[in-house]
Amino acid sequence: MTEASTIKQDVARQLDQLPHELQRQVLDFAHALAKSFPKGVQGKRLLSFSGIMETEDIHAMNEAIESGCERVDINEW
Repeated sequence: MTEASTIKQDVARQLDQLPHELQRQVLDFAHALAKSFPKGVQGKRLLSFSGIMETEDIHAMNEAIESGCERVDINEW
C-alpha cells in the first residue's frame, strides 16, 4: 500500500468520526488547499522550447519590459 492511499484511508476514518458540520469544514479546507497548489507544466515538457529565441530578441524583450513596466501614468485616466 502506498503512502498516499494510507493517508487517504486515515483521513476517511477520521472524517467518519466527525459531525457533518466539521466534515464540511474539512472539505472546504481541502478545496482551499487544492486551489493554492501551484499548477503548471513539468520543466521537462518545456525543454523543447529551449533555444528557439535569438539572444538579441531576448535582450529587446527584457529592455521593453524594464523600460515600460512598473510605471504609473497619473494622467492616464
